[in-house]
Amino acid sequence: MRAIVIGAGIGGLAATLSLRRAGHEVTLVEQLPRFTEAGAGIQLAPNATRVLRGLDRLDAVAAQAAPPGPLSFRTWSDGTEICHYALGREVDDVFGAPYLQLHRADLQRALAAAVPPESVRLGIQVVGIGQDDRSTQVITAGGERLTADLVVAADGIRSAARQWLFGADEAVFSQTAAYRALLPAEQVADLGLPDTGIWLGPGRHFVHYRVRRGELLNVVAVFGTETAQESWTALAEPGEPLHAVLERAGRMYRWGIYTRTPLARWNSGRVTLLGDSAHAMVPFQAQGAAQAILDAAVLGDCLTDTDPADVPAALDRYVRRRLATATRMQARSAHAGDEFHLPDGPEAGARNARMAAHAAEHEFLPVATAWAADVLDEQAAQ
Repeated sequence: MRAIVIGAGIGGLAATLSLRRAGHEVTLVEQLPRFTEAGAGIQLAPNATRVLRGLDRLDAVAAQAAPPGPLSFRTWSDGTEICHYALGREVDDVFGAPYLQLHRADLQRALAAAVPPESVRLGIQVVGIGQDDRSTQVITAGGERLTADLVVAADGIRSAARQWLFGADEAVFSQTAAYRALLPAEQVADLGLPDTGIWLGPGRHFVHYRVRRGELLNVVAVFGTETAQESWTALAEPGEPLHAVLERAGRMYRWGIYTRTPLARWNSGRVTLLGDSAHAMVPFQAQGAAQAILDAAVLGDCLTDTDPADVPAALDRYVRRRLATATRMQARSAHAGDEFHLPDGPEAGARNARMAAHAAEHEFLPVATAWAADVLDEQAAQ
């Protein structure tokens, strides 16, 4: 069959590889004129790296990652450790796939390297999608009509395809925003930071971990706000280590964090959404990219040995297997953000006690319950 994938982000690239592995001819359409080094750090848990192994991309991705040390949760003001969890070799031993921390561009590059250049159309803006009982058409700004048996819209959180399929539906501001930066890891080597740290404070939290083979430190400072304009240190002063990191980071980029309202379905006929276009979520469980990669794996699985006439039914199966899980992760990520930002005092104290109690009995994060399931086990997904 012939498939068109719209969007060459992580979800679109993974979908392209998964559909090619299923035996289909895929054209990947991207509006940017070239692959660019966009974004900063990204974390991939075993549920995603297991899929990358199946796509023969895990070794290439892992070669660019930083081996993670333990994750330490700490208090914002004085750095007291609340609890810690394993992220290193122990994860691979238990879940059969590693936990990786890397630059988003390195992940994108490793995925793109496996897509034949002749399958990629860069600098192509899609302005519409049409379909009938036998095929679907992608209309470009240049007036082309690209015909295929199915279309996968992986066009991100501002998805135009989502509106074409289901009507007006804007991205929703999460009332959180973030500053982010990358700086040489050696620049903060004297601060005694944990390998991976999440520092919790009133209305805000701070995350850091190493990427690009450990050469860079990725830092993300998240705060609650109604307008995404508030200063990072306006409401409370961080402890000395965080002050030092913020000072040494130099220029930091600020962005508002948006989500999408859960849908009752992602597909219509021969067209389906995938990744952020379907289920954009706040990043507080480090599962946004992972869920897009899982979408891609299930999509390819559902379209294996499928005839063109059966595409709508295959897309129905894909959505049944993925929608509920991704929607639960959206809610779980939002809840984690609420927990991270509790005000100092009794509420934060009770949260810290809960976290410490869980860590005393479990080697891995609470979200690790989602790491164990094999997304290609259809029975487990029901």
